[in-house]
Amino acid sequence: MTTDPRRIMTDSPMSTLQILVVAVTICLNALDGFDVMSISFASPGIASEWGIDRAALGIVLSMELIGMAVGSVFLGRLADRIGRRSTTLGCLLIMTVGMYMASTVGDVFSLSLWRVFTGLGIGGVLATTNALAAEFSSAKYRNLNVSLMAMGYPLGAITGGIVAANILKDGGDWRGVFHFGAAATAVFIPVMWFLVPESISWLTTKQPAGALQKINATLRRMGHAAIDALPVLSVDATGRKEGTDTIFSPTMLRTTLLMAATYFFHIITFYYLIKWVPKIVVDMGFAASSAAGVLVWANVGGATGGAVMGLLASKLNLRLVLSAMLVGSTLAIIVFGRGYSDLATLSLVCACAGFFTNGSINGLYATFAQVFPNHQRASGTGFSIGVGRGGSVLAPVLAGVLFQSGIGLFPVSILLGMGSVLALVCLWMIPMPARNQS
Repeated sequence: MTTDPRRIMTDSPMSTLQILVVAVTICLNALDGFDVMSISFASPGIASEWGIDRAALGIVLSMELIGMAVGSVFLGRLADRIGRRSTTLGCLLIMTVGMYMASTVGDVFSLSLWRVFTGLGIGGVLATTNALAAEFSSAKYRNLNVSLMAMGYPLGAITGGIVAANILKDGGDWRGVFHFGAAATAVFIPVMWFLVPESISWLTTKQPAGALQKINATLRRMGHAAIDALPVLSVDATGRKEGTDTIFSPTMLRTTLLMAATYFFHIITFYYLIKWVPKIVVDMGFAASSAAGVLVWANVGGATGGAVMGLLASKLNLRLVLSAMLVGSTLAIIVFGRGYSDLATLSLVCACAGFFTNGSINGLYATFAQVFPNHQRASGTGFSIGVGRGGSVLAPVLAGVLFQSGIGLFPVSILLGMGSVLALVCLWMIPMPARNQS
């Protein structure tokens, strides 16, 4: 009987290569974290230099999120067709060009176009890194590793926030934030090229030309024996071969739509916090560099919440842990909305809000890996993120319009904090598989 290399991956202890790939996905998600946050770090300087109001700023803050939605859906599907590695490399190139070009513009329209372009690459990376982290993990550590991968997002925002605070200190130019992001992203193109092989799960399911040789090369790097032949793909009762059904097949449609809805509602709450914290802090009378520092604390809390989520999800029921995080997310955003006059208290409150909102994001990524099988993982994750990004586009714009109309911080925070509650309702309607799939 031919050995299935996917079982070797999931049933064996994590090898050095597997740990390395998971580490790279953490770093790639950190790039996403900084690239998405770069416009937030730069927004006070842009608003001051160009003289734009809150409503216009809210639209600018949402532009890369539109690109992310499109990139997640279409490039996630592409990753299931041509592979995780090739898609990720292309996305990194798009991000590098987009970040650099954003520093060269002089008007809102041009900036918006380049932020949409950058978002295409970010969305594709989000879908492919989730698949890579899941597919290079053993079954025992899959939830933990996917959560750690998602934790890269706030880590990138923390590092970027520290860098941005120094760039913006003493009236520094906001364009430097984008220069740093472009350079950091470019570094990871050769890292991905030389260190990360194609996913064994994808190669086994899709079986493109040269699949056996590539699988054996990766198995040898992991310290395993080579296999003699590719496993024969199974056929279901309808005659459909394994790996050919889609996320919209009758058996998956409910899961796909509910996962997208869950992500959509929670992301409204998450992006309200992440996108508006710098501007809200500046409007309270603090300097732009201080605003970046508060956002760093929100992401410190987010990284901590992600780590806690990963540890708990590897030992306890994933849906129960995620539910607790979603409840905490709503409560923390409401507390944030009360407003605080001193920077230390504001930083602590934002750290707590980051803990629950980002911990919930990590739990959702682990849920993607659990409910979508390997041949649908990038597509399912990409579709859920892509549709869910509607919430990330809606949150900054809606908050900007509400603020511009004279509604205060507390009622706006209550309204947008309810997104996590709606996500909780959708989460409990999703059918969960009995165990993680390879």
